[in-house]
Formats: sequence, C-alpha cells, structure tokens
Amino acid sequence: MYTKIEISGIIEVCTGMHIGGAAQFAAIGVESPVVEDAFERKPMIPGSSLKGKLRSLLAQKYNPKESTGIVKKHDEDCTRILRLFGTSASKDNNSQTPKNKYKSRLIFSDMFMKNAEELNEKDIDIREVKFENTIDRLTGKAELRQIERVVRGSLFGLRIIYNVIEKSEIEEDFITLLDGFKLLEYDYLGGHGSRGYGRVRIRDLEFDTVTGELDEAIELRMKDIIKEYNIKRGINEI
Repeated sequence: MYTKIEISGIIEVCTGMHIGGAAQFAAIGVESPVVEDAFERKPMIPGSSLKGKLRSLLAQKYNPKESTGIVKKHDEDCTRILRLFGTSASKDNNSQTPKNKYKSRLIFSDMFMKNAEELNEKDIDIREVKFENTIDRLTGKAELRQIERVVRGSLFGLRIIYNVIEKSEIEEDFITLLDGFKLLEYDYLGGHGSRGYGRVRIRDLEFDTVTGELDEAIELRMKDIIKEYNIKRGINEI
C-alpha cells in the first residue's frame, strides 16, 4: 500500500516577519502588508514560501562545491535535493523521456496562525507596522515607508506530507529535511532578513504514518531522530 508520513509541528516567529501580500487589503498608509488567509483575515505562511526557502538553503549545503550551491536550474540540484523537492517535466528535444525523473516526495501545506486569540487576550496586536527609511545617496533625502509584520511570538501550524518512494532512503531524506529546518533557524523566512526580520524556530515536531504501513524498525528510528531534534531545539533557544 502507498505509504504517507505526516510531519507536523510549530513555526514560532522570533522576530517580526514579513511575507508580502496584496496591497488592496492593507491598512491605510501601509505600503507593504503581510499575506493573510482570506477566510479568517489572519496572517499566514504560504507553503510555497517555506518550500522555496528550504530548497535554497539545502542547495547551498548539498550541491557540489564547484557550483557554490547555486545552479541555473532547479533540475540541476543534487539527487538528495531532487528526491525531496522534485523536478520539472521538461523533455529532451530528441526524446519523449523527461530529462529528470524525480517527483517531489514532500507536499507542503499553507500554515495558519494558531495563537491569535491568545495574543489578543494579552492586548498584543498580531500585526505591527515597522517604519523604514530609504536614503537617496545623491540628495541625502530620506523616504519613509511602512512595512507590516507578523509580531514576535506568533505560532503557525506546520504540516508536511512525505510520500514513501524508497524505504531505504527514508532516513537520509528525513535528515536532509531536518538539516533544512536547522539552516532556516540561522537564516530567515520572508523578506528583509538582513534587517533582522523573519527569524523563526521550528519546534514540537511529530511523526505519524497516516496511510499505508512502515516497518516498525524504520518507524522507531524516525521517531528517535525527531525526538533528538526536538530536544536540541528546546536547549538551543534563539
């Protein structure tokens, strides 16, 4: 039976985070609002934002040294990354066979805010506006702009589905994904990271075989890896 594994957890925002949304829904005067869930009108993290950031960070770590981690096309990433994130279905001009055979093993879900009510009860607005200055180097004139951010302490629910394709590769795939989480904690999610935005912590991870079956030994090994990750995240506070 086709086996799927769910990895769930929490993304904790450690510094104000900005992932841009549609300007027409912004508060008056805010030039750059955050993306939000149209159903609840609360900030969200698109699954595509997390997927793209993780792939970029892992490419810098795992791609061949001569490429400096940056390749022209995603399809040229190393096999370890292609297994998780997949490739496009481009075909060679002289063949009907796709150049790259990898289908993404990871399915990312959009991440929705979990503690908005709790923050509101503490009189904390879930959004904040950061004033930024842009200096014209020729005139020395400062131009003020307002950027909306998700406040520090916001929690978002993480949910990723891993499709089991080759059982012998599950452990390496999980180690690769967890490496991406670790790299992200020392980088940033969203925009303006060099200014201190978007520091996050990924914690409280859980592992669950939701369809199909997995060998007990493999399942126990994966749960041990997740447990070790959670313990380290609890000790190494950001």
